[in-house]
Amino acid sequence: MTTHPTTPAETVRRRDHSTVPRSAAMLIMGVCTVYFLLPLWWLFVGATKNREQFTGTSPLWFADFHLADNIRELIAYRDGVFLRWTLNSVLYTGGAALLGTLLAAMCGYALAKYRFPGRELIFNVVLSGVLVPATALALPLFLIFSQVQATNTFWAVFLPSLVNPFGVYLARVYATSGVPDGLLEAARIDGSGEIRTFFTISARLMSPALVTIFLFHFVAVWNNFLLPLIMLSDERLFPVTLGLYSWNTQIAQVPELRGMVIVGSLISIAPLAVAFLLLQRFWRTGISTGAVK
Repeated sequence: MTTHPTTPAETVRRRDHSTVPRSAAMLIMGVCTVYFLLPLWWLFVGATKNREQFTGTSPLWFADFHLADNIRELIAYRDGVFLRWTLNSVLYTGGAALLGTLLAAMCGYALAKYRFPGRELIFNVVLSGVLVPATALALPLFLIFSQVQATNTFWAVFLPSLVNPFGVYLARVYATSGVPDGLLEAARIDGSGEIRTFFTISARLMSPALVTIFLFHFVAVWNNFLLPLIMLSDERLFPVTLGLYSWNTQIAQVPELRGMVIVGSLISIAPLAVAFLLLQRFWRTGISTGAVK
């Protein structure tokens, strides 16, 4: 079989054909990056201004830098109610994300690795739960908690937040492909119980999926607004999202709240960024481990 040498003109044409799609992809990614980061930039710039500068200067560039003063004013307002809302969000979100991830992982693992009657029926019910929007469940949940007189309590927001159908689905898919049956059989032969096998072997193999489930659950619960709005009437139990919303509705009567809402919104997204930055290394570890295998 004879091969014809590539001429310089053909090499240039191939290089041009490969450069154009790459340039188009970079352009699209650049536009998307600007689109998603521009609101964050506006929020950060707005949080550094005082009330007069917010309306009298460019919305996308700095004036005098008053971020530290604005944060102190936010924390001191009404005896630090914003800090209480932030603590409530941490309790709602941290506890629900941890327990919800554990429950989703154990349920998905059981559906993937155990054979029992009704397994596919249960999985189909879980899939149907993924398709149901959370807004459609808010009112039924309120009626259920009203029957047991549990509305306007911590548990009215915390308990519904534990359920994560998408996490169950993701855990089953990952456990099916990422946890070898032979390894589980070897652990059973060595005398390891099912619970010990899950926590010492399966959970470690599923760590990239667990991190993904945790982050999705963390973001969903942190940004949850409708459920607390329906369930809670006591301001001391508000999460930060509902607290900032209540301030935003009062801006017409209390204009100084505008700046506090902006600064509070900036602070409220910090835990999401921190969680992502701390946990992204587990994704890299999982990807490199899969490449080695």
